[in-house]
Amino acid sequence: PPAQHMRSTLQAFSPHWRPGVPVVLCAKGVERGSLKLMTEVLAEVLPHAPAAVLSGPSFAGEVARGLPTAVTLPCADATLGQALMQALSAPGFRPYLATDLIGAEAGGALKNVLAIACGIVEGRGMGRSAHAALITRGFAEMSRYAVALGAEPGTVAGLCGLGDLVLTCSSPQSHNMSLGLALGQGQSVAEALSGKRSVAEGYESAPAVRQLAQKLGVETPICEAVAAVLADEMSVDSVIEGLLSRPLKVERE
Repeated sequence: PPAQHMRSTLQAFSPHWRPGVPVVLCAKGVERGSLKLMTEVLAEVLPHAPAAVLSGPSFAGEVARGLPTAVTLPCADATLGQALMQALSAPGFRPYLATDLIGAEAGGALKNVLAIACGIVEGRGMGRSAHAALITRGFAEMSRYAVALGAEPGTVAGLCGLGDLVLTCSSPQSHNMSLGLALGQGQSVAEALSGKRSVAEGYESAPAVRQLAQKLGVETPICEAVAAVLADEMSVDSVIEGLLSRPLKVERE
């Protein structure tokens, strides 16, 4: 289920859960209100359930067709992780085992918001150079965010962070990027969302991502700009102007 419905879904599932049965979390985002990641939501609802996260550059339609896909499978229990890896692997689907659940979650949460920004850049016709710069600076935000949450810095450089970011920010079929495209082409938020069968995860998580970044004291200007646009606090042109006029500084901090 989408991240904002994970708690209610787990609550509905909890009477049927059997001790020892692992839960593999696939939703990506930050829960509104509580500002919790999905592993934290799981720990509250099913505190004894072994947890794993499945995250990486994967479109469901391509996975269903058997096209080559590689993802990250973080699990704190190495033995359980090996068992899950064997159970989930297929000729066209390759999971890579890891232990850093928080890093995978942070990457997955931010990439949806950043993909909306990439869609805006595409919709405004700002060029491939701007698109590449946005992905790169967005990855810097993702890295800062993940480390502040306690993740290992290298985790977001893998499939669950950089890999997922590149896919989602380069594919108009992504719900998040298509939302950004509509906004960049001049549609209002309401117009961009009308008629959609499902709401882009980045739209749902953007306010919580922004609030958690402020709570952590992490600088995330791109994610903050997207949240402001989605909340109708600022126009697309004004946030673009604001990002371009940010103070000059060194690239690596």
